[in-house]
Amino acid sequence: MATFTSAKKVNATPTTKAARVARPYLHPYAAGILLGLVLFAAFFFTGNGLGASGGMNRLLVVFEDALFPAHIDRTPYLISMAGGDRNPLESWVVFVTIGTIAGGFVSGWLNGRVKLETIKGPHTSTRTRWIMAFIGGALMGYGARLARGCTSGQALSGGAVLSAGSWAFMFAVFGGAYMLAYFVRKLWN
Repeated sequence: MATFTSAKKVNATPTTKAARVARPYLHPYAAGILLGLVLFAAFFFTGNGLGASGGMNRLLVVFEDALFPAHIDRTPYLISMAGGDRNPLESWVVFVTIGTIAGGFVSGWLNGRVKLETIKGPHTSTRTRWIMAFIGGALMGYGARLARGCTSGQALSGGAVLSAGSWAFMFAVFGGAYMLAYFVRKLWN
């Protein structure tokens, strides 16, 4: 038995937009080779490696200099970045940081991975996950400034030039992460 629907009824139903299917990630070995080539090119063309915490630090110093210029001029660590007439944005690492953020967003958008979500364990609330992420990010940011570099600056760039301090940093980061993972594993499972 054939059934007919009126054109009015068909057009009245809202059309749903099909979700973009996320493309698979690049193979880890291929990504590692590409990252090594980018690091080599950074050293070759600029004389500097890669890093992110220095750029974030300089972006924060812009606001600190606008709000508390006297503090900047009294602190030796900050004078080298923004003391007097110095502009903290006049550094290669600021552009690396901005480019990394923009490039990550564009890559995610082109590959269908941009969406708002909170990834967490089944027994963890969204609020707890955000609080733990903030605490972890603050500790990593403080540690990166204390170590004078983050994992990309110290481990990747410093490790590539066989800096003993960078290798010690890398082993400390991985060792500390494995020890801490035991205590925070319940956030994920």
